Amino acid sequence: MTSTTHTVATQDGATTAVTLPEVVEVVAGQVAPATGTLDLVLEHPATGAQVGTAVASDPVSVERALAAADAAHTSGAWSSTTPEERAALLDAIGVALAARQGELAALEAFATGVPLRQTSVVGMIVPGAFHLAAEMLRSGALLDPPVEGAAGQPVEVLRLPVGPAVCLVPWNAPAPMAAHKVASALAAGCPTILKPSEYAPYATTVLGTTVAQVLADAGVDGGVFQLLQGGPGVGGVLVTDPRTRAVSFTGGAVGGRAVAVACAEKLAALQLELGGNNPLVVMPDADPAAAAHAAVDLLTTLNGQWCRALGRLVVPASMADEIVRLALERLAALHAGDPLDEASDLGPIVHSVHRARLETALEALRAAGGEVHRATTVPEEGNYLAPALVTGVAPQDAVEEIFGPIATVHPYTDEGEALAIANGTAYGLEGYVVGTDTDRALAFARRVRAGEVKVNGSTIMSLHLMTPRPAWGLSGLGEEGTVETIRCFTGARVVGVEGSFALHGR
Repeated sequence: MTSTTHTVATQDGATTAVTLPEVVEVVAGQVAPATGTLDLVLEHPATGAQVGTAVASDPVSVERALAAADAAHTSGAWSSTTPEERAALLDAIGVALAARQGELAALEAFATGVPLRQTSVVGMIVPGAFHLAAEMLRSGALLDPPVEGAAGQPVEVLRLPVGPAVCLVPWNAPAPMAAHKVASALAAGCPTILKPSEYAPYATTVLGTTVAQVLADAGVDGGVFQLLQGGPGVGGVLVTDPRTRAVSFTGGAVGGRAVAVACAEKLAALQLELGGNNPLVVMPDADPAAAAHAAVDLLTTLNGQWCRALGRLVVPASMADEIVRLALERLAALHAGDPLDEASDLGPIVHSVHRARLETALEALRAAGGEVHRATTVPEEGNYLAPALVTGVAPQDAVEEIFGPIATVHPYTDEGEALAIANGTAYGLEGYVVGTDTDRALAFARRVRAGEVKVNGSTIMSLHLMTPRPAWGLSGLGEEGTVETIRCFTGARVVGVEGSFALHGR
């Protein structure tokens, strides 16, 4: 796949262009096209037009990358640098990526279908992740407070890199997630291999080559950061190889289980974020308009293709019809169009393959007794899917994540029933509660089984930059976060003078 330019017509008659970079790999300091191919035709989501065949790094490149990462760790080429030295380089990467932020946002919009207004906001994470990781190093994220032994002697707790790390990112917001994982792994001192999703490789290719160039200009060993391309085959080789000592994976439950098995086999460090079927619980005292507003935001942000999207709308039975009506009115007002058009509120689904999966999920909900409610007008051309609220489905038939702009609606009669519905799934990533009485809403939120529960809000950002982003149940393993992800790639080593012998001490 070579560099190509696509011109897009916007609603006001203007045109904008986006240039897709050649999808390359970076192995042991060398940049080259990925020569393997996959049985996947990439698409322009807004038109459905084919833009090329997905590529993959060949087995020779994968082996070279693993060997280079292992050699860099063994030699201490990166782990022997001080936190201050690593922080300076992470800041330099952040500066270089900030200069390409507009390009990255456009590439994300083109590849994923998410409107540019949203990818531009989320895209601030890309340079920010490297600056934040640098700040964490300078503030002592890898330092534990000193302690004293029984005789007053110092005992050190060292946070050290565990070894070569693999970062696997999905297609829905690939560059921001790649930035967070890569910045954290490099901050920890781990040689790092990044593999983006084969469905959306463009922005992560630009990110990866930029990271590699900054490090190369600083004279850093080429095995410290590498970029590979491909699908599950390449990812499988990376996570099963014994030289890989840490894996951070965001994606589906099937892939996550496979990664977990591979890491368990060799007892490697692991961090998984596998999505959720997230509830929005509307309290009996809630403003119906505010509830409908939150529901639509959570249903359509990132076109509904995000792990913390609305999965189940849990509403008082007496308010259900009104909230659905208000939500449909809001959905009807959305402008669905090309994601590169600043006027677009809603874009297309990432690929026709995923759109077909979503249509199948809707049919399954209909078969379970559901009535599908839609109000958004979408273009006929391309991979568009009008957002849907589905009523009449029993809670036990709506327990799986759909990963699109589709949510089921579940009336309740009392708070006990609402809590049972909210917690009636094996997932536990995100929860939302809307209510006028904030204290009552917070009390309910504390009982929702999820890693994070937001009250009276619906933004894509976390509640706080320095709080963890946990995952309960099938939603994952371990905690992401500003500090947590860095520490995922480290192990503790305790060193000190014992000074006595308890047994046979004569």
